[in-house]
Amino acid sequence: MKNISETDKLNETIVLLENKQALELRSLKQQFELTYENLKPLNIIKSVFSEMTTSSDIKGNLISNAIGMSTGYLTKKVLLGSTHNPIKRILGTLLQFVITNVVTKHSDNIKL
Repeated sequence: MKNISETDKLNETIVLLENKQALELRSLKQQFELTYENLKPLNIIKSVFSEMTTSSDIKGNLISNAIGMSTGYLTKKVLLGSTHNPIKRILGTLLQFVITNVVTKHSDNIKL
């Protein structure tokens, strides 16, 4: 009689463990699908852009960089115009680089 009850307990434990294994397998498959979707290149790009648009620090840096680059470019065009002299072109590019960096780094101190 004792063997029957122990056999029943073992069978019940086996069924419970099989159910637990099936549940964990479903959970693992769901997690795999979620991870697979998140690692697709298009989804990675979307998440990066959504983070960029929600962060105010990044927006401020982008605006500062855009202002600095446009100021440097406009300064180069105004001071040198379109020249064919290679020395002036190099100096103009250097001037553009310097002005872009100064404006970008000190955009908070510059008052409009």
